[in-house]
Amino acid sequence: MHSIPGRRLIMALFLIFLLLPIYWLVNMSFKTNAEIVSTMTLWPHTPTLQHYRRIFTDESWYSGYINSLEYVVINTVISIAVALPAVYALPFFNLYSAIGLFDTPWAVALAHCIFNVPLAVWILEGFVSGVPREIDETAFLDGYSFPRFFIKILVPLIASGIGVAAFFCFMFSWVELLLARTLTSV
Repeated sequence: MHSIPGRRLIMALFLIFLLLPIYWLVNMSFKTNAEIVSTMTLWPHTPTLQHYRRIFTDESWYSGYINSLEYVVINTVISIAVALPAVYALPFFNLYSAIGLFDTPWAVALAHCIFNVPLAVWILEGFVSGVPREIDETAFLDGYSFPRFFIKILVPLIASGIGVAAFFCFMFSWVELLLARTLTSV
């Protein structure tokens, strides 16, 4: 095996490059606001803990962390509880055999929905949130029911997002093999 000349120097430069943003964030956290916006220095000239003090004592900051922690823990517990049986394909096999879905296209399609539905919701939410609120308000003032508004106005407005979501769902289902091999005999 051939040794690369200067590999230690290359590795050191690489590590410095990776750690530089972290250093810069920590460095700025100890600077005063005036020092942050006025000069660019490699270290704080008048170090302060005011930013840390504010984060841990101002209720508007730490209540946000507590709220975030609360829903992240709930989400994690639910996700793991749902994911554990989903990643182990035998429960699908047993369930689908019991209800007569084994070795049908429906078996694989329904199993893929576990992954594709959250992905599609995540993608489409970005497109729907880009539609101005005034459009649906105007449609309802013009007498559109929600289903009519949804089909006639919203779907055409987010057609490109629907295409993107459909592409990613299609590609995931096209390349996924574990569930397909487990839920079909062919």
